[in-house]
Amino acid sequence: MDWLEALILGALQGLTEYLPVSSSGHLAIGSYLFGVNPDDNLTFTVAVHVATVLSTLVILWKEISWIFRGLFKGQLNDETRYVLNIIVSMIPVGIVGVFFKDAVEEVFGSGLAIVGTMLLVTALLLTFSYYARPRQKETISMRDAFIIGLAQAAAVMPGLSRSGSTIATGLLLGNKKETLAQFSFLMVIPPILGEALLDVYKAVAHGSEAAVGNISPLALGVGFLSSFVFGCLACKWMIDIVKKGKLVYFAIYCAIIGVITLACSFS
Repeated sequence: MDWLEALILGALQGLTEYLPVSSSGHLAIGSYLFGVNPDDNLTFTVAVHVATVLSTLVILWKEISWIFRGLFKGQLNDETRYVLNIIVSMIPVGIVGVFFKDAVEEVFGSGLAIVGTMLLVTALLLTFSYYARPRQKETISMRDAFIIGLAQAAAVMPGLSRSGSTIATGLLLGNKKETLAQFSFLMVIPPILGEALLDVYKAVAHGSEAAVGNISPLALGVGFLSSFVFGCLACKWMIDIVKKGKLVYFAIYCAIIGVITLACSFS
């Protein structure tokens, strides 16, 4: 992997982790076009995931500091309830990630056919959430947090957008747009870090060659910075998009890319 490929793949990771178009699906498509196998460059995979988390911390720093200030008060307040909801939302993805992720990848793989199919599923979810008009709720309940967490766990499927699934599910449950995007991006931090730790474990299990692959320090640094910068842009942009209710445009995009990907998989 040279620095230009790292730049593009890093940008794809940063952008698509937050935009509801599936980062795993776009990385699979990008890797296919460049002839790059992500499993042969696990260090790069870990680097772009960590960069994505850092971009979230930068953009949502005010919200994160608000949560920590409330936690240090040592009482059951809004901040503590918020953290409890995030913990509850992590339960499904934690179970799937630890016990079933490899099984899912083994059964479905990450080929273009499954990526294209899941992109179409993402398009359907975003479309339903755009036209649905449920009764609006003031706050995200623990029950809703768990259901949103189930949607995040389902996004282990390559091509099924994590942000698209969680935000669409929250909207269908009637949660307010103003708080949903923020919650969706904060709840994704632990799973992304957990996924990075699993990649580190894979790297150790496969040896140093699989960990480093054929990527140079320059390309690794370029990929990290690219993922961080585009992650910041996408995170801020997506929060504004959700508030304005413009997710249907991403549904159209996912449908088009899904059809093209399916066509390429059968060609």
